[in-house]
Order: sequence, then structure tokens, then C-alpha cells
Amino acid sequence: MRSHKNVQCTADKTMDLNLKDKKDCMFDMISLGEIMLRLDPGDGRIKTARSFKAWEGGGEYNVARGLRRCFGLKTAAVTALADNEVGRLVEDFMLQGGVDTSLIKWVKYDGIGRTVRNGLNFTERGYGVRGAVGVSDRGNTAVSQLKAGDIDWDYIFGTLGVRWLHTGGIFAALSETTSEVVIEAVKTAKKYGTIVSYDLNYRPSLWNDIGGKAKAQEVNKEIAKYIDVMIGNEEDFTACLGFEIEGNDENLKELNIEGYYKMLEQVVTAYPNFKVIATTLRTVKTATVNDWSAICYADGTVYNGLSFPALEIYDRVGGGDSFASGLIYGLMTTGDPQTAVNYGVAHGALAMTTPGDTSMASLKEVEKIVSGAGARVDR
Repeated sequence: MRSHKNVQCTADKTMDLNLKDKKDCMFDMISLGEIMLRLDPGDGRIKTARSFKAWEGGGEYNVARGLRRCFGLKTAAVTALADNEVGRLVEDFMLQGGVDTSLIKWVKYDGIGRTVRNGLNFTERGYGVRGAVGVSDRGNTAVSQLKAGDIDWDYIFGTLGVRWLHTGGIFAALSETTSEVVIEAVKTAKKYGTIVSYDLNYRPSLWNDIGGKAKAQEVNKEIAKYIDVMIGNEEDFTACLGFEIEGNDENLKELNIEGYYKMLEQVVTAYPNFKVIATTLRTVKTATVNDWSAICYADGTVYNGLSFPALEIYDRVGGGDSFASGLIYGLMTTGDPQTAVNYGVAHGALAMTTPGDTSMASLKEVEKIVSGAGARVDR
């Protein structure tokens, strides 16, 4: 993310998202996406490592886990895993994170991974001038082979009951069929009154072999019709939805924030179903020092989140997902966009102080940051 000017534009008001009643739903929130085994060389590098620490992670799943472990909501993950020891290890991580595993689709393993396997994600943390590096190994994964009709969405949303669905552009780009699964899921969610959030998360490498940016826009423009809360940075909106920021020069490091606000007005005109648009603002000074903030756009008003200039980072992977879970929690519990974006920024900041994709923060710690408390020792 390029640097930005902190233009203040806030207002005090709450909004009604028409959330379903908690007593009528088995789950507060479910995610739809791939869950991989993350192999982490610690302070070393992938190419010279002799040992790795194992974690679980995935863009959409990380949000569900954060909402469960940090914020105490009841969540589940809709995904598919090959039924072998690696798949069961991923399941065990999910159980440790408190995320319900009953909606996993288990696929028979063929013995060597020729037709179905579980995804691996080798990720090394950056330091100073050396950026973080991720090497995904996720071809032919069970979840990438999901197709429309494989998941009984009417049972999940109609019989079990779900208050909130979160999915995103990473899962939509895994294969030519996963985007169809997303469209099927969001349509059914809306039929049963479930709120839907979506993280655009544009990754060129995922779209290259299935149609590139043109296909990404075709898919995401269709999905966007069913989204209540859209999350993405300025590159996501231009690449995935085809909007342009007036007066913005891609060769400059500074984001034209006024042009960005005007673009958001175009976005909500094109998609009046968007109740909230949220964007993280990150300036990468070094791999371990970033400026970190966010904005939330709702009802024609821009709400500036907490700002952390020169935030010290231990592991940046999953920071955006933790922002999303904090934002969702704030919207679900307060209906106040200002509070929600502050929860998101604080949770994302805390998540980047610990290793792994997923948050190790607590609600108490998030609320401490939101209230303006410093980093003094708790004794």
C-alpha cells in the first residue's frame, strides 16, 4: 500500500445491518475458503531451513478464527480437505482455535496427491530491507476442486442459521469452479437474510492461468452484487472492479486520498447494496516498520480508524484478516462504523506482533488499544 494523508472525516452514528437474531442461528459467522498448513522457518529463511514450525492459515479462515479466539463468537469454516494425516493436522489446529469443523467436506485421498491433496504455504518473515516471502504449494487441493452443488447451502443458511458469511477473492481465484461456489454461497446467504462480507484480496498470480485481470473483474463484479460489507485496498478496487482513482499516478508513492474518496462514491453508486466499505492503509517503510491505519466508508461518511505511525511488526501475514475480524465484530456488536474500524485497526496491529497467520490477541487487549492505553507492562 502506498503512503497516504490522514484526512479526517468522521461522524457519530450507528447503522442497522439487520442482523439475524442470535437465538435463531447456530453460528454467528462462517467463512468460505482454503485452509493451508503454514510451514514457518522462524527467524531463518525457507531456502536454508532445516526445521519448520507448523501453523494453519488461510485468508478467509483467519477471520473466522479471530472472531472465535479473540472476540468469543461462535464460528465455523466451510472448506474441503483431503482425508489424510496432513488434513487431520489442519483439523486439529482448527479445533485448537475453537472453529467448528462440522462443515468440512472430507475428500478421499488417492495415496500420493495426484488428484487431491492439502495445501502448503511456506512463509518466511521479513526483516528490515528484506521483505517477507511466501511460497504456496496448493495445486489440486481438495478445496480448489469444489464446484457448485457440492455444499448444501440451504441447509447451512436455512436450517442451521448463520448471522454472517465471510469469503474473498483468494478463494474465488483458486480455480475456474471456486468462483461459482462463491456466487452460489452469497446468493443463498442473501436469500436467508445472512450478512455477507468479502475481501477482494487481488493476487495476480492466482488469476493468471484462468483469464487474468479480465476474468477477475468478470467474477468479482458478479459477486459484488450480493455483498453488504466490502473490504479491499485501492489496488483491489481498481483491479477487481475496474474503478479508477482520479488524479492518481501509479508511479508515485503517495495515494491521492481525495481521489480515492471520490472513487468510493462511484463504487457505492454502482453497488448500492454495499452498506460498508473498509480499506486498510499501510505504508511499508521496512519489513518490520509500517505505518498502519484504515478507513471505513458508510452512509456517505468516511470514518478514520486509529493510526499507528511506524508500527513495529514481527509477522505481517494475517494482519489484514485480523483487521477484518475486528471490523466485523465491531459492526455486529455496536453497529457503529467508527468503533468497528478502530477495533479492526487495533486487532490487526496486535496480530502483527506475534508469529503465524492467526491472532493471539484477546478482546481485553484490543479494547485496551482502542481506549488509547500504551504498551506498559501488565503486572
